[in-house]
Amino acid sequence: MAQRLKTDWFLFLTVLGMVCFGLVMVYSSSSILAQLKYHVTGTYFFFRQLGWAVFSIIVLLICMKRDYRKWNNPRVAFASLGSVLLLLLAVYITDSTSHRWLKAGPLSLQPSELAKPALALFLAFFLCRRMNDINNRHTLGPIAISISVIALFVAMADLGTAVVLVLTTIAVVFVAGIDYRYLAVCGALGMLLGTGFIVMKPYRLARAIDFADKDHKLLAKIDPNGHILKYAKQTASTSDPGYQQRQAKIAVGSGGFMGLGLMQSKQKMLYLPEAQTDFIYGIVGEETGFLGSLVLLGGFVIVLWRGLRTYFRASDGFGRYLALSVTVCVVVQAFINISVVLDLVPNKGIPLPFISYGGSSLLSTLLLMGMLLSVSEHTA
Repeated sequence: MAQRLKTDWFLFLTVLGMVCFGLVMVYSSSSILAQLKYHVTGTYFFFRQLGWAVFSIIVLLICMKRDYRKWNNPRVAFASLGSVLLLLLAVYITDSTSHRWLKAGPLSLQPSELAKPALALFLAFFLCRRMNDINNRHTLGPIAISISVIALFVAMADLGTAVVLVLTTIAVVFVAGIDYRYLAVCGALGMLLGTGFIVMKPYRLARAIDFADKDHKLLAKIDPNGHILKYAKQTASTSDPGYQQRQAKIAVGSGGFMGLGLMQSKQKMLYLPEAQTDFIYGIVGEETGFLGSLVLLGGFVIVLWRGLRTYFRASDGFGRYLALSVTVCVVVQAFINISVVLDLVPNKGIPLPFISYGGSSLLSTLLLMGMLLSVSEHTA
């Protein structure tokens, strides 16, 4: 007798609702920018995002209906990870400026976003086979090498996504039962490598300095000759690296409890640069207020709740670790993005899942949600 599938309609409708809300906010935050800066119609960014949304929802539905257990094989796990690494290598060669985009005519793809579902599949595949030997060197070695290689490739151009990948891996292996001493070593190495990647790009260093030492008093004591500050300002697009975060905080603060109303944002009038992308949460706060921001946060809480529910209900190890990896990846990315907008952490350039403009991000997020819904739907 065929298994009767059980769709998690609560999660499914929440995801669709957040995608629709994201489309509304992309239009609201980008219509003025499209006309004044790019000299195109006000619906330009909206229709591009709508096209990606339709395609990504189709991908979600396909993944949701496919039995997740068919992905539990080495061909899928290693082929997905290897394909992403090849794409990252290709984009590093073809995009000599930012090393981020693969372009084909009007279409562009950011391969680093695809590293998220690839990593989720790999972690689930590997950990379900080694769950009883998580602290064995034959388990820790391959995981450490795999995440290090993919994080290094991603971090060269997109440090924010690399941070999400590393934090997701740490959270999942922690739940899997890794020894605390190994976690401490991973944390120390991660901080060391992260510092190196920040220093490698002057604009990253400028953001970190502005966040930690805005008036440069501490830096002046460490480097009285100003060599560090001079280096940090080499490739800065603005003399004020904290400008976006301050404008975003102004946007959130001016929204009050109920907000100024859709399309009524003042900060999107070129005060908050590229408001439809990584700092769109600021426009959400300005136009929908504390109430709208709270509803949006509630959406991510539902993703967390249903994701953990699926983790505990999954009938096999692969399903559990796949659900956990997907949930942590999306929620951690949302938490970091909102923290950046509220100036709680340095600017890392991470889009807000479901909401920010960007086809690659939306595709990656809905692919992850399709995986999560597949585990939920095919759990006995």
